[in-house]
Amino acid sequence: MSDLRGRIEEVLPLVSKPARYLGNELNVIRKNHSLMKTKLVLAFPDVYEIGQSYTGFHILYHVVNRRPDVVAERTFAPWPDMERLMRQKAIPLFSLESATPLRDFDALGFTLQHELNYTNVLNMLDMAGIPLWAKQRGEQDPLVLGGGPCAFNPEPLADFFDAFVIGDGEEVIGEIIDSLETTKGAGRPERLKQLAAIEGVYVPSLYRADYNNEGSFKGIFPIVPAAPEQISARVADLKNENYPSRPLVPLTQITHDRLSVEIMRGCTRGCRFCSAGMTYRPVRERPVADLVEQIRQGIDASGWEEVSLLSLSTSDYGGLEELLSQLSSLLVSRKLTLSLPSIRMDNFTLKLAQSIQGIRKAGLTFAPEAGTQRLREVINKNLDEKELLETIKTAYSAGWGAVKLYFMIGLPTETYEDLDGIVELVRKIVYIGRRHRGKGLHLSISPFSPKPHTPFQWDAQDNLEQLRKKSYYLRDRIRWKNVRLKWREPEVSFIEAVFARGGRRMSQVLWEAWKHGAKFDAWTDSFDFQRWMEAFQKAGIDPRREVEARPFDAPLPWDHISPGVTKEFLKKEREKASIPEQTPDCRTGCVGCGLPIQLREKQRLVSTSQGTTESPGTREQAKEAALFGRRRKRKTSFVQVAKTRVRLKYAKRQQLKFLGHLDLVEVFHRAVRMAQIPIDYSRGFHPRP
Repeated sequence: MSDLRGRIEEVLPLVSKPARYLGNELNVIRKNHSLMKTKLVLAFPDVYEIGQSYTGFHILYHVVNRRPDVVAERTFAPWPDMERLMRQKAIPLFSLESATPLRDFDALGFTLQHELNYTNVLNMLDMAGIPLWAKQRGEQDPLVLGGGPCAFNPEPLADFFDAFVIGDGEEVIGEIIDSLETTKGAGRPERLKQLAAIEGVYVPSLYRADYNNEGSFKGIFPIVPAAPEQISARVADLKNENYPSRPLVPLTQITHDRLSVEIMRGCTRGCRFCSAGMTYRPVRERPVADLVEQIRQGIDASGWEEVSLLSLSTSDYGGLEELLSQLSSLLVSRKLTLSLPSIRMDNFTLKLAQSIQGIRKAGLTFAPEAGTQRLREVINKNLDEKELLETIKTAYSAGWGAVKLYFMIGLPTETYEDLDGIVELVRKIVYIGRRHRGKGLHLSISPFSPKPHTPFQWDAQDNLEQLRKKSYYLRDRIRWKNVRLKWREPEVSFIEAVFARGGRRMSQVLWEAWKHGAKFDAWTDSFDFQRWMEAFQKAGIDPRREVEARPFDAPLPWDHISPGVTKEFLKKEREKASIPEQTPDCRTGCVGCGLPIQLREKQRLVSTSQGTTESPGTREQAKEAALFGRRRKRKTSFVQVAKTRVRLKYAKRQQLKFLGHLDLVEVFHRAVRMAQIPIDYSRGFHPRP
């Protein structure tokens, strides 16, 4: 055991959930650092349970560690109780796998998922003993890299990072490693210039951010010939070898404690508020055979009891019915739960519902976003109320006990009639639920935040008073028994929007807020709005200016970042929103978004599944589904099985002594599932061993 590992374990009995800091997951990768040419640490600026649930983290971990001469380890933001003890005991922030201080790595790669995690980035650098400001780092300090969705406007963090990856990371990470190896021994400025030569890599120190005297943004300009005027996003092919067949399986519960499998990347729907739908084009669908293989291998290697099919719009995947057909026997025989997040309401059909009859189902989530047809046309959400209500009926009839709906308030052109539309829509769904034995409805309501690289990037965000009034208006009117309502505080969305659209001057605000205790701002209990307003005041910046409407010809802090979709297309989409006029799904024909030909050629679509012979059983299921919950009564009988009780004797030693009782019970469950030991299950709706 290393000296640092011993010091870490001394404080673990004093913190909540010590298993967060062990790095002893199933299938974890450990390498001898002395044999490695390059050492990277993948950093997620949030608590372990959230970061370890992120699929992109698993992909990068697998891709980098596939190279025999390179090691990638992980680190996460310590919870405040652990941070306090680490600072008291002078324990630097460390990697989980080897308890190596972060400053001993060649590079740190931060995943930037959310603007409210930015203060955690600063806190983690400080805990690692790495200078916060990029210009203050010396030759002995690791390079600090960033990537992920928020990198499409990297300017608020530009002064703290050495480089950003724009777009997909699984291919460019290899080129970055090659550059680090070939420039080892060269000065830091030269290494950064070489990184800037890689397509999709942005080095902020090679650019100057100019502002006018009154504080308005003027533009981003290269200051050396090696810096390109515009950085184009990287678009990766979804190769099967880039997905791990043996995923990391935590021994403690995480937010998404399941096998998450990416079935496609990108979206063709063109929702005008959606940053991911604009920045991750073109659509790339993975072959059904690759997905089946990954799921079978992943279940065998993990023992998880839930499979989640991930994408921006899962039901748009062309091979979904074929995939579910091929997975059906595996899911049923292993008693696995299937999760279908991000389902479009206009293509959740009876046929799709029938294809997963008999499979344990997790909750269904839909996103109508707006309560009236007019506003849905404004945001290009091609969905009418009849389709929406029929979808809810189908879901309840097919066995889902609860449905979750997402709505936004403060969308461009919104009126109180649109809010009344949300209330009326909920009322109709509640009535449908009552006809289906009191089925539940979960509502999530969030204020709209205009995001870069979307048609609404020029729009203003409603002021705080407007958002509060709209929030209270809905909360006072949605009071049905079976409806659970969650809402996002307007102050949180305001700070998110400020940093989503902010420029390089935001770095001073971040530093001021962090210096006065801001961290874990995405957590309600930790968010302090007054602290943020004081930070803006000390930095001499009026945050309200960042969320005001901007003219089409005004320079934007992210103009030097190109996701592929052109600014001209976004302008046209904003003009169509004012009519309102909808833009069709680009699967039906090119809509002229301006994506370069070399990116359009990367589009991969799986053909829709071929028709199959209908069995009598399928016809019977269809008849029952058509009854919308009024099914014939059945007499349920169970086959008596011979039972053998097995008694286990075990002890928790070494690091496992930090594992909680419930986590340990789940470890045994997973071990049984991995070994495929035939065991008896309970007879309830959700059978348990």
